[in-house]
Amino acid sequence: MVNGEKERVSLLFTKALVSTGSVDAVSQQMASHPQYLESFLRTQHYILHMDGPLPLPYRHYIAIMAAARHHCNYLVHRHSAHFLRVGGDPLWLHGLEAAPPRLRLLDHINKVLAHQPWLTACSHIQTLLGEQCWSLAELVQAVVILAHCHSLCSFVFGCDTNADNVPLSKSPNGTPPTFCPFDAANGNTNVPQTPAAPTEHKTHRRSLDSSCDILGLKERIQEERERREEHLFQSQQTEMEEEETVCFADPTRFITDPDFCYQEFARREEDHFQVFRVQDYSWEDHGFSLVNRLYSDIGHFLDDRFRSVTSLPSLHSPDLKRAIWNYIQCVIGIRYDDYDYGEVNQLLPRDLKLYIKAVACFPDATKTPVCPLSASERIHVNLLIMEARLQGELLYALRAITKFMVT
Repeated sequence: MVNGEKERVSLLFTKALVSTGSVDAVSQQMASHPQYLESFLRTQHYILHMDGPLPLPYRHYIAIMAAARHHCNYLVHRHSAHFLRVGGDPLWLHGLEAAPPRLRLLDHINKVLAHQPWLTACSHIQTLLGEQCWSLAELVQAVVILAHCHSLCSFVFGCDTNADNVPLSKSPNGTPPTFCPFDAANGNTNVPQTPAAPTEHKTHRRSLDSSCDILGLKERIQEERERREEHLFQSQQTEMEEEETVCFADPTRFITDPDFCYQEFARREEDHFQVFRVQDYSWEDHGFSLVNRLYSDIGHFLDDRFRSVTSLPSLHSPDLKRAIWNYIQCVIGIRYDDYDYGEVNQLLPRDLKLYIKAVACFPDATKTPVCPLSASERIHVNLLIMEARLQGELLYALRAITKFMVT
């Protein structure tokens, strides 16, 4: 990377450190593409932490459910920790049966979108918007989180991100409560000093009445220091307890029907599962406007991701990148009438096709085919897989929502 790109990545990592206390392994893998990384992190932060119809614990629990479908320990553990930190009920981590009925209702659409998205039907939407009173806005945010995490599982497995033993770059004491993470964007990346630092009390001393004796002042400072140290100790104990709980958050607890998996979508089955034709329902003409209307601004964030990944500089020709994108969506039943699919076989070697299909459709398989690319090319291809899969799942879900709205 050139210096400007390095500075961009450095700023992104600094913002991650001061806001969450760590730089996760996924961001480290994506760092070779800083423009895309920025778009990805912005979208992820928006759907998981910013204003939206769903409460924060619900968002992370939905992410757990999505990652569990692919047995992705890495994402299940991370979102379990976030779930607890935003006030989620630890009992919910005992398994799906411990979650509220509204969340359990998402299990079916989670399963379908993860493995056979062409089965997504208007009836699924009708069920979710029925007696349990999911609103359209809540459901759209839930669907976006599910699709985001399903596709991220493909990237995690495709890049061999270790699901259990990934070392994270952590700040020693987490984030100071008085430090705003967005200060980093303004160049203020100085972390306030620890409670024991003498400079912390200089301003306070000047504000005291001059008649206050030195001994009394020292006692008050010592009491304040001890109180803060006790609070820090309790916080550390809580984090240790959270980590202990997270360690037992087995992905299998959050799934039903574990045998439900990807099945070949072949044209001979068109009588049963009609091919999704993009000229009838596309992201640009239909999906973008619908998702943006029901979940404010998310369409812009997602569209920026799709544009960023297709414009990444790489050794691959535009024709090859389009072949990869269209092949990924083809294996889940989405086809472009203006594309000659003979180019897929001409441009993609058989071993690369096997790798792409495995990562896109069954990323958690015991043996993923060896990727015939260099490390940097592999990351780029995995980004294409992730975004093409994300868009495909969203198209199926949004088309079903559109059908429900017009019936």
